[in-house]
Amino acid sequence: MRGSSLPTHERRWASDTIPAKTILSSTTSPGTESNSAEEFVEVTLDLQDDDTIILRSVEPATVISVDDGADTPASGSRSPAIKRSSSNRLRQFSQELKAEAVAKAKQFSQELKAELLKFSWGHGHAAQTITGLDSVLAARALRKQRAQLDRNRSGAQKALRGLRFIRNNKANAWEEVENNFNKLARDGFLFRFDFAQCIGMKDSKEFALEMFDALSRRRRLQVEKISKDELYEYWSQITDQSFDSRLQIFFDMVDKNEDGRITEAEVKEIIVLSASANKLSRLKEQAEEYAALIMEELDPERLGYIELWQLETLLLQKDTYLSYSQALSYTSQALSQNLQGLRKKSRIRRMSAKLLYYLGENWKRLWVVSLWILIMIGLFTWKFFQYKQKNAFKVMRYCLLTAKGAAETLKFNMALILLPVCRNTITWLRSTKLNLFVPFDDNINFHKAIAAAIVIGVILHAVNHLACDFPRLLKSSTQDYGDFLIQDFGSHKPTYIDLVKGAEGVTGILMIICMAIAFTLATRWFRRNLIKLPKPFDRITGFNAFWYSHHLFVIVYVLLIIHGVFLYLEHIWYRKTTWMYLAVPALLYAGERTLRFFRSGFYTVRLLKVAIYPGGVLTLQISKPPQFRYKSGQYMFVQCPAVSPFEWHPFSITSAPGDSYLSVHIRQLGDWTQELKRLFSDVCEPPVAGKSGLLRADETTKKSLPKLLIDGPYGAPAQDYRKYDVLLLVGLGIGATPFISILKDLLYNIVKMEEQADSVSDTSWTSDLSTGSNDSTTHNRVSPKRKKTLKTTNAYFYWVTREQGSFDWFKGVMNEVAELDKRGVIEMHNYLTSVYEEGDARSALITMVQALNHAKNGVDIVSGTRVRTHFARPKWKNVLSKLSSKHCNARIGVFYCGAPVLAKELSKLCYEFNQKGSTKFEFHKEHF
Repeated sequence: MRGSSLPTHERRWASDTIPAKTILSSTTSPGTESNSAEEFVEVTLDLQDDDTIILRSVEPATVISVDDGADTPASGSRSPAIKRSSSNRLRQFSQELKAEAVAKAKQFSQELKAELLKFSWGHGHAAQTITGLDSVLAARALRKQRAQLDRNRSGAQKALRGLRFIRNNKANAWEEVENNFNKLARDGFLFRFDFAQCIGMKDSKEFALEMFDALSRRRRLQVEKISKDELYEYWSQITDQSFDSRLQIFFDMVDKNEDGRITEAEVKEIIVLSASANKLSRLKEQAEEYAALIMEELDPERLGYIELWQLETLLLQKDTYLSYSQALSYTSQALSQNLQGLRKKSRIRRMSAKLLYYLGENWKRLWVVSLWILIMIGLFTWKFFQYKQKNAFKVMRYCLLTAKGAAETLKFNMALILLPVCRNTITWLRSTKLNLFVPFDDNINFHKAIAAAIVIGVILHAVNHLACDFPRLLKSSTQDYGDFLIQDFGSHKPTYIDLVKGAEGVTGILMIICMAIAFTLATRWFRRNLIKLPKPFDRITGFNAFWYSHHLFVIVYVLLIIHGVFLYLEHIWYRKTTWMYLAVPALLYAGERTLRFFRSGFYTVRLLKVAIYPGGVLTLQISKPPQFRYKSGQYMFVQCPAVSPFEWHPFSITSAPGDSYLSVHIRQLGDWTQELKRLFSDVCEPPVAGKSGLLRADETTKKSLPKLLIDGPYGAPAQDYRKYDVLLLVGLGIGATPFISILKDLLYNIVKMEEQADSVSDTSWTSDLSTGSNDSTTHNRVSPKRKKTLKTTNAYFYWVTREQGSFDWFKGVMNEVAELDKRGVIEMHNYLTSVYEEGDARSALITMVQALNHAKNGVDIVSGTRVRTHFARPKWKNVLSKLSSKHCNARIGVFYCGAPVLAKELSKLCYEFNQKGSTKFEFHKEHF
């Protein structure tokens, strides 16, 4: 039965009549000593429209000792025990106030008994209602007592980690708030709508306003502006280190009608508010369902409301629900490793340890770069001394030697720069023994380093010729010209224009122009669209501009050969060596491009499925050509002639080698990907009612899907994951794509190994009953399979993303891993950075709902999978520390794909932990 409750008796006596700073001793009646055995109870009634009284609760009253502050179990709905100063004046005031409250309680108790007798005599139905509620209220009272005991065991430190309203822990935090007040205040008052910005919660304005209203209701006020003193009082309550105080504020935010109870509607409202603050749009849509879930868990008696102690119980015990996808546990090795890291070493030992580690991690790069630099030095020196013997040196001096030495390094680098981008060759070399000595993963970085050397060489060569050699030639005397230069430049002394407009000058200037355009548009600022230019100049930024401008090098190489033929100071053909440098690399690169052209046409593929996910991600599932063999972690190039008949773009393969199809996930980042998404959006079917909101299409519904061409596969760092004992896979946003294929491949291997183990046991049982020859034949057939064991024992996948919709991209894979990985080889962790970290009041209710829903339904409310979603960003130092303590003496491969900032942090942490213990971390970063 529901009805309107009596407002006079709904709230607890203490919270209605006693100021917040009052200290009571409610164990005695007025004028008696503290050892009196008199007890009091708190009664809550509802008066119905038909004059029926419903007894809601009968509980022991709160007992608070003034002397020692001990608090006996009590309801505490609206009056948490406040242990402050116990001065005589305050004690006298509290005793007088308590006496008045006790007198009212006695008078009301006598009136209640009379009313109960009256109604029980005249209204049998009311008597049955009161009797029926006894067991329900008794059950809730018992749960409350148990909860209070559990709370005592949990400890204050654990409680303090929760319900933080402000993340600013600086000592001068109030000074910042005060400065904000001075900027925002008008006429000495801060208005309600500026409160969020003032306290540093500008990004959670709605949440801050609800907190403002809750704090105002405590003061029995409904205001639109507050003074600085009132702001300081609000700030003191918000930053109070007491868990009880923060819990009461949170409760007051939900309990808007101040009746000491939270109904399902109020729970739904605060869920919507928390979802808005954390940018969880889907959670808002399901707020009603999750509010019902909380009420089901906290209100098993179905009274229709929950109280403060029940909310507190859920907050303190949520960890018991979050048993899925927990962080790795520490072992005793963690302490020893930390102690080892704390042992002080001398400065020389520290420097030598760093040097040895650096050499151990980078020796492949060092010997390749050193060899490259030595070759350039050798070529420069050779030409330097060679031209020093020529007659022209007498006039042009060292400008000529510098220009010619730089020219020789240019010829070498212009040939060498083609090799790192011969992807088919590098992919093949990765599978050879040469991979042990050459860092093929750094091919693009090496390509960029060579480009930088070319820029330096061009500057040295061009500046020395145009600004030094030619002026010296023009200023030379007629006798010097006739003695030293007439054989190279002819009987007629050339002018500066004659030198520039010759074949050597024109080809040189055209090469400089083409290379300047290509190098500029290849820089990160232009390639990544970091520079915003007005239209129509915005077309020279982005990947398209980079891709097309790089084809200017075809012209550059033609001009380079011509430039190398028409030399001023060299007349013997075999000494004109430019074509010799370029012959092999140019033919190899041309062969690669030709192979790509014919192979892309040879790989006939059909588009099987298309899906467009939230976050602008397009998923393409295409048929797998029989000749297309790849490893997990590799990538391929995709071309869509309908978008551009010339452009090829690389994408990680997200399907596993064992799948019967190929799949890629393409995020909308540039102009090509935007046009591709628009093209497929036009052919996709609209979402069907009851289905997900994704746009989909497949070959059964659409016969005219756009044509695709593929080329690959090509090698990547992640393909070598099998050589490690343990894997740590870290993906940021769309950077998770290289690792999805690895997870699926690991899963297939796990299932295959279990099937083989079953078949081996069955075969062993059968072989015992067969003849000796059959036995040996059987074991010879089985043993090769048993040798092919998977070296990787564990894999840890950390996926960090900003958008909740991103989890839809690989929802099927995550559920499949959670279902089939019975041995726990793969451990997955999802992190959503748009949600405030666990312990923040803005995400507290979301954490509760997340825990309850997974405990009941086995599904995470954020990702929609069986994998738990953590909030904020991972603490990478803790992650690596736990891995090193759990997997001692293991070789851990750390593979990362994402923003460069985190790459530096992970690389540094790998170095630090490699110095501490026996676990070795090897860091790899994807390069595109």
